[in-house]
Amino acid sequence: MPLPPLIEIIPLTAPVRAEITMPGSKSITNRALVLAALADGETILRGALWSEDTQVMVECLQELGFMVNVAPEPDEICNRTITIYGLGGKVPRGGTAEQPLELFVGNAGTAARFLAAMVCLGGGVYRLHGVPRMHERPQAALFAALRQLGYRVDSPNNKLPALIFGCSSRGDEVPSEKESQSLLTSSATHEPRRACTVSVAESSQFASALLLCAKAGRWSVEISGANEDELPYVEMTRQLGAVFPEHGGRFQIEPDASSGSYFWAATSSPIGHRQWPISVAHWPCTGWQIDAEFPKRLPLPATLSRQTDLADSIMTAIVIAPLAGYPVKFTDLGRLRVQECERVVALRTELTKCGAKVIESGDTLEVFPSALHGAEIETYNDHRMAMCFAILGLKVPGIKIKNPACVKKTFPNFFQKLAAPPPHGLGAEIRDATDGRRLRVEELFAE
Repeated sequence: MPLPPLIEIIPLTAPVRAEITMPGSKSITNRALVLAALADGETILRGALWSEDTQVMVECLQELGFMVNVAPEPDEICNRTITIYGLGGKVPRGGTAEQPLELFVGNAGTAARFLAAMVCLGGGVYRLHGVPRMHERPQAALFAALRQLGYRVDSPNNKLPALIFGCSSRGDEVPSEKESQSLLTSSATHEPRRACTVSVAESSQFASALLLCAKAGRWSVEISGANEDELPYVEMTRQLGAVFPEHGGRFQIEPDASSGSYFWAATSSPIGHRQWPISVAHWPCTGWQIDAEFPKRLPLPATLSRQTDLADSIMTAIVIAPLAGYPVKFTDLGRLRVQECERVVALRTELTKCGAKVIESGDTLEVFPSALHGAEIETYNDHRMAMCFAILGLKVPGIKIKNPACVKKTFPNFFQKLAAPPPHGLGAEIRDATDGRRLRVEELFAE
């Protein structure tokens, strides 16, 4: 049964003692899927996130001809054990200029960027496309780097949809199967043949895409235009590449820290800012995910930067900031403008609906202490907007979430975690806002 189009979150009124498990990290899962496909032999990924974005990646790998098996995990319904049979840097299938192999990436930025680099290792022509919002998101810096490496990328506006020609240093034709095999063999046995410079001014995913494939393609990748908020994800990619079993083996995906931020945010009670005994199980300690710092940012400091402090979880902090009791300034938010929606404007607009005083100046939001009230929250088909404001609904009466099913992008059982009884959930009441009926836990899975 699908989630209703409008739900209401009923505030918690009594302390909750809970330890919540999180699905696997989306960022790590999609990187690991690419590394496993490029590895030599069988790789088993445990704790892999199974959501819209990672399903898109798996389906694209299967379309490319990789053997990928997916099995459920008993401890977390949104995790999977994924077995991938890598081909040592080879991409088995490709299309022609007349009939390119179609790859649909939805609105998954990681899939769009990582696959754009990966298919350059193939021997054919590929057409990457997604939903309308994905066609608006930046790609130019990645495409420019791929062209520097000698690959042909056809896109009239340097965005998706795009045609990518694999293993061809000439822009006028696709290499034959024999030529493609020769290029792959050359890549595997010689020093780096090609070099490029990629800017991460708009997204770290451009650099990560190239770094994930650099060894297989024998590419030398230089990074420019570094924004500090992008570098942690580049470092994540480097560290994963350093420890990943390149000849097959097992790899454990750690829980998603961005998703965990919502439950850490719930630890502050709506009355008196007491800390409730809510925690997230198996909290990441590798340092790979910058959002693992979120618990250290509570109570909120006077200033938080997306350059140095948090990544996507800064949205969680922004939404609960009106309850902090003092002004909080959030800086360096430009990256949020080019993600699933224009998040800076969306956050300001929806918080203002709830009675918050929010001032936008450049890429800064300043949020002031405010007496909040209920409102219907537009989510802009953005999973993080839905989850952030659902947590506000645990503290403020009358918060209603439109299109709650958009959480399927990264956290399909998010609302089930809110509603499940402690200690494995928060025991929150969630209603169908159209008829006031309390929804059962089994009705709250986003499909």
